[in-house]
Amino acid sequence: MTLKLAAAVFLIAVSTHAQVPANLVVEQVPAFPPELVEKVRPYLDSRSATFLDWNPVKPEMLIRTRFAETSQLHVVKMPGGDRRQITFFGEAVGSAAYKPGDPNTIVFARDIGGNENYQFYRLDVPSGDVTLLTDGKSRNVGRRWSRDGKWIAYSSNKRSGNDMDVWVLDPAVPQSARMVMQAEGGGWGVTDFSRDGSKLLATREVSANETEIYLLDIATGAKTLLTPTSSKVAYSAASFSADDSEIFFTSDAVGEFQQLHRMKLAGRTITALTREPWDVEQFALSDDRSKIAYVTNENGANALKVMNAADGKHITQPRIPIGVIGNVEWHPNGKLIGFSISHARSTSDVYSFEIETNKLERWTDSETGGLNPERNAEPQLVMMKSFDGLQISAFAYRPDAKKFPGKRPVVINIHGGPEGQAQPGFRGRTNYWINELGVAVVFPNVRGSSGYGKTFLASDNGFKREDSVRDIGAILDWIAKQPDLDADRVAVTGGSYGGYMVLASLIHHGDRLRAGIDTVGISSFLTFLDNTSGYRRDLRRVEYGDEREPKMKEFLQQISPLTSVAKIKDPLFVIMGFNDPRVPYTEGEQLVKAVRANGASAWYLMAKDEGHGFAKRSNQDFEFLAMTMFLREHLLR
Repeated sequence: MTLKLAAAVFLIAVSTHAQVPANLVVEQVPAFPPELVEKVRPYLDSRSATFLDWNPVKPEMLIRTRFAETSQLHVVKMPGGDRRQITFFGEAVGSAAYKPGDPNTIVFARDIGGNENYQFYRLDVPSGDVTLLTDGKSRNVGRRWSRDGKWIAYSSNKRSGNDMDVWVLDPAVPQSARMVMQAEGGGWGVTDFSRDGSKLLATREVSANETEIYLLDIATGAKTLLTPTSSKVAYSAASFSADDSEIFFTSDAVGEFQQLHRMKLAGRTITALTREPWDVEQFALSDDRSKIAYVTNENGANALKVMNAADGKHITQPRIPIGVIGNVEWHPNGKLIGFSISHARSTSDVYSFEIETNKLERWTDSETGGLNPERNAEPQLVMMKSFDGLQISAFAYRPDAKKFPGKRPVVINIHGGPEGQAQPGFRGRTNYWINELGVAVVFPNVRGSSGYGKTFLASDNGFKREDSVRDIGAILDWIAKQPDLDADRVAVTGGSYGGYMVLASLIHHGDRLRAGIDTVGISSFLTFLDNTSGYRRDLRRVEYGDEREPKMKEFLQQISPLTSVAKIKDPLFVIMGFNDPRVPYTEGEQLVKAVRANGASAWYLMAKDEGHGFAKRSNQDFEFLAMTMFLREHLLR
């Protein structure tokens, strides 16, 4: 059976709920009409590719893409070349990287059912043999190779189930794993090995606005704080220089935005290498540590730039479509940079840039279900003032006015995080709503979003939580002023923290909304903090507030949607994953029960084999068809 035929058979099956897969719990969702299934199908058939790593001895790429149910590892040997699949699992494969200098060994991460308890595996490329490296139970993340390829370092909660300690192991000898440093609160992550492999750079995340960089001695476990503690500063991505005398990192210590810095370890002298009016979002050092490729976030859109590491002088900048850049990595030859790009008219695909010739090449050209991506709406960046004069922004995607004249219904899609950011990337299945249903989709960046400076990032913390909900009122005001948008037909959707924002918007702006779709969202901050995974709890307390303090507990109880559930009168659709370690599925169950008890409508979808968002193709297909049915019934009529 071909992949396209298999997908078509699945879609025919889900057109009647008598054949809903046993892994899905479906309540009040009507059967999908066959004509809807057929019209949506091309939008479900698009796929994407993500750059992961370079082959260490050849100009070949390791990528992640999906041909069937889950994303797997593939190798691409040249620009435009075939994708050769090298892993074949029922669960998706996540991060992966070659062993330095060895094209026959790859270490990759994989979890089960979205539980985010990632395990590391060693793949022998010639034979296809896979060896489990970790214990099969704990959460293991942030893998970093030593420069000689002997060791990997990573964070694991194996010891307590909660604290993310620092570990090292030799992937050739799985039983060599040992703990280097026992965590003492905060989110610990490893960022780099020293040249001789004796030391590690690690970061301790206190909050989105406060991070520390440490130097760890692998032999003794001793740690030395490298960054100042006089004020709250966010540091990230620390890397050693070629001779280990300096480190490079990003920091918002000076000004509002993350900038690239270097620090001389002798004397702790810090020098800024960039002075961008935006965040430096990520950077990568070439293998010889002589050049730096870095990405700026310019009002949500990304730009890639290259500089000399020694003096910070600009080398080059490729001309790239306005969109989102991810996973920037140098080839060991120091000439090629690999990365992924996504923009409105191109799903995520993999590219290379050659710095000596300024040649940009596309390595993958992912299918879009037979549809012409040039039909997709380009985003419009819109700016507006909120209730207190703070400027917020949004990306608006409008349907073709010739095909859909008159005022169009609107979906407001709120990102999660809450420190996330809506960016002008490919909108995938959402393009069906825009292109075929004539729905405008608006992606706001309310206060608390990243990318707009550290003050903006912290402006929704603690007792200011509902100020971000009031920002949605400003989005609604903007919609009401647009001659082509229908302020009487607006729905709101969002995932994770965005799901909380959906519920809060239905409570505070329900008279201006038609419906809401809450995906893996928080319904009660108190039950959420009580039930979220232990390794996340302290960081979430910094963001949302510490419920152990009486005044904060009272406030969190007050603003929790479950407390004011009687005010939710608009139709609601709740989507959850049974294995979600972040927002337990019980957050959705208790909400649906309460909404129905008040006589309001609540559809419910829960996948037993998913976590914080759906990853499997069949589940994603069912989810999108159900969401589309919900909008047809409650927004378009």
